[in-house]
This record gives sequence, structure tokens and C-alpha cells, in this order.
Amino acid sequence: MTEAMPIKKVLIANRGEIAVRVMRSCREMGLRTVAVYSDVDRGALHVSYADEAYRLGPGPATESYLRGDLILDFARRSGADAIHPGYGFLSENAAFVEACEAAGVIFIGPPASSMRALGSKTKARQAADAAQMPRVPGSVTGLANIDEALRVAREIGYPVMLKAAAGGGGKGMRAVATEAELPTAYTAAGSEAERSFGSGEVYLEKLIERPRHIEVQVMADMHGRCLYLGERECSVQRRHQKVIEEAPSAVVGEVLRRRMGEAAVRLALSASYVNAGTVEFLVDSQENFYFLEMNTRLQVEHPVTELITGLDLVQMQLRVAMGEPLGLCQEDVQLRGHAIECRIYAEDPENNFMPSPGRITRLERPSGPGVREDSGIYEGWTVPLDYDPMLSKLVCYGATRAAAIDRMLRALDEYVVGGIRTNIALFRRILLDEDFRAARLDTGYLERLLLVPSIEEEDRVPEDVVALAAALLASTGRRDEVRNGMGRTDLPESRWAATGRREGLRA
Repeated sequence: MTEAMPIKKVLIANRGEIAVRVMRSCREMGLRTVAVYSDVDRGALHVSYADEAYRLGPGPATESYLRGDLILDFARRSGADAIHPGYGFLSENAAFVEACEAAGVIFIGPPASSMRALGSKTKARQAADAAQMPRVPGSVTGLANIDEALRVAREIGYPVMLKAAAGGGGKGMRAVATEAELPTAYTAAGSEAERSFGSGEVYLEKLIERPRHIEVQVMADMHGRCLYLGERECSVQRRHQKVIEEAPSAVVGEVLRRRMGEAAVRLALSASYVNAGTVEFLVDSQENFYFLEMNTRLQVEHPVTELITGLDLVQMQLRVAMGEPLGLCQEDVQLRGHAIECRIYAEDPENNFMPSPGRITRLERPSGPGVREDSGIYEGWTVPLDYDPMLSKLVCYGATRAAAIDRMLRALDEYVVGGIRTNIALFRRILLDEDFRAARLDTGYLERLLLVPSIEEEDRVPEDVVALAAALLASTGRRDEVRNGMGRTDLPESRWAATGRREGLRA
């Protein structure tokens, strides 16, 4: 039996919205919090929210949030009992977990052994085979060279997908349709993987065409109990990056949910897994599911699971890290209603999704029944260019999927971020799309949608024409008539403009 290890103070080795979100759960449990920050984050929300804060170094993550040695030093100096890594940065770094153990600091996550067994995608595929889980056909070890890649591709047949063994987020991934494309793609995937994760190891698997991306949340304690907490639909993606997440999936019934959940638990237990983790699957149109990978950390999209289960996953993580049993059995996990999450980014969808750093000059937050905003921003804060441009996560809950969608549309209407460009208008377009509302989704859905001009794009007056009209009208003192097109003032503003969407994207 594992002895309880009480935690009184937690250092959050992260930034932005996830750091604030973890601190909120700590505060509810009466735990003190410690923030760390880089120079560009000195005025960030997570710094002011924490009980204590320590400077790590310059802006680049390699000199700040990836400095495990400095983070452990500040844990010692502040008297922190534990470190919560959030997601990204050091959250899946087994060497950092071992360093925490050596320093006598509790790492709020899985042990290094489990992370090594499941964090690497090639090792996770081997573990999936051992746990008798269905997986996508392909290599179970990293490819030694292009000749091996060609051999494996010929065995499983094209199209195929190259993937980085050490990472995620779409980095080091290349879809390959023919043998002629493979050598170039192999070199490019390996180089990107090396730059992103410090390892150029890649593997190859069969490309499942038009699948749904569905993941299962698991939570395991130190007493041998592991539960699955329902599934999340993550098929709305751009370049393998999730954009919208839902729970539960509209196409997963009780039988499939149980089969996927039990498979996820089986994999976790086979690796002596502890704490929160997510097992990701591809699901085809015949409801066949294939193991994809396991994320050995808390996911960005965990709030949708919290809303439909009524559980606080961060508090569960903290209690598990203290050695407490889960206190639940599988039958206690009940899914109620539907939740949707939109990842709000400082980026410009009209300009190839380029990041949009800068000062937030105006901020109006959505609220009301069933609306949750996990945010790391405030009016007057300057969004840095040094990190991922996610500003917040807007999450809406409803009794049904249709009710959750309608509530999200209302919340998006209320959300105004001035001074920078955001992707808020894109979410309105997605949620109004007939295929999305009918849950006709797969991982290529968003890419197809983006190929079709939006109503706003079709109606928009070209920028050079607007500029010319403004110049001409300025000479007659009628500058402010340039609004809805070519000096006309009789046109009503679109709902999109009236609700702040134009300012949210253009200001």
C-alpha cells in the first residue's frame, strides 16, 4: 500500500491559461502556488495569480520554461512539495521526472518508467501490441533509413503517414501518396522532428483515409485502479492540430465506448500507469478503432470531459499524486449532456493563420449559463511571439449537442478581443456549417471547409478598392462613410460586424 504524501505547495512549470487553471484547483484545495516566468511573461496573468513567482530567464523556451534545473531550484527555494507540468514544455520529459524524484519533489503525472514506455510513439505501439489492442498497420520501431521506409510502405500499401516518434502536434508528420514522394518526405519529416523534439526518429504507418480522431481520458491511482472517463471527439483539425473538441462523440454509442475505454485501461495498466493520460484512436466508418498514441499528461481539451462528468481532473491529479485512491468505480462515471471547446488563438485565418502578437486593447469575455472560459489574458496585456499563440479555451455545455452548439454561437458573439487578430470568426463559420451540425466529421473536414470561400470573403470589398475609396472620400470630408462598401451608408451592418467579429479580427 502506497503511503500518503501530503502536498502543501505546488510549483506550476508552465504559463498562460493552463497555469492559471491548475492554480485555481490548487486554491480550492487550500494549496499554495508558485509561478515561474520568462522575461516576456513578467506581466502575465499566471504570475499575478500565484502566491509566489520566480524569474526563469529570457523569452526563448530553451532558456526559460525548458530549464528543468532552474525549475527544480525554485521548487527547493520556495519550499514547493510538488511540480505540475501542465501540457507541453516538460510535461512528457522522463528525464525531468527522474530529476524530480531524485530531488524529493512530487511530479504530478505518471512515473518516468510509464512515460518512457508510452510517451514514445514507437514504444507505445509495441505496448499496444502486448496489450492486444488494434492499431494502425505499420512499423513498431523507428525507421533506420529510407530503404526500410520503402520496404514497410510496400508491405502495407500506399497512402502512408510518416510520424515523429518523440513528439506530437503535427510536427514531423508527412502524408505520402506514392513511392516517388517517400524519399523527400522521409528527409523532411526527420529534419522537422529533430528540430522540434531533439530526435529525428520517425516511423511509418498506413494512412487511414477520412477517419474520426477520438480519444479516451483515463485516470489511474497508485493502488492499481484505472478508470476511463468517456471519450472526446477531436476530428476538427488543421494540419494535425486540434481546433474544436467535443465530449461525448456524436457517433460513439455505449458498446463502442466500453470497448475503447476498456482497451485504453488495459494499455495503461500494462505500463503501470499512474495519474491522468489520454489514449488516442482513429475510428473508421464501420466503427473499427485503431490505437494511435498515448499522451502521458493532461490534455488541452480536458475541460469538456470535466463538464460532462462533473469531475475536476486537476484535483484528481493532485489527490492521486498524494497517494489517495480514486474513490470511484467505473459505474460511478456517468456522462451527462454535451460540451464543446474552441481554442481561441492570436492568429489570422485570413492570412494563412499567421500568429498575431501585440497588445490587447479591448477584451469583452463571454459568460452566462453553461459558459466556461479558461484564459491567460487580460486587457492591456501584450501577447508575445515566443510561444504557442493560444489565448484561451472557450467551453460551452448544453443538455444536447445542438444546445451546446447554439450556446457556443451565443458566447462567440459576446467574445471581443481588440488590438490583435483572432480565429473567433472561424469558429462561427464552423458551427454554422451543415456538416458540422450534422456531425459529419473526419480529420480532413476543416481542410475541405477552408477551401470554400466564406460568406464574408465572398462579400468583402477588395482592400485596394477600399483604400482608394477612402483616399477619394477623405478629400471631401466623407471618410467615415467608407464602412460597408464604397461609401454607401444605407447598407445594414452584418451580424458578424455588429457583434464585434470585425473588430476582433481586424483591430
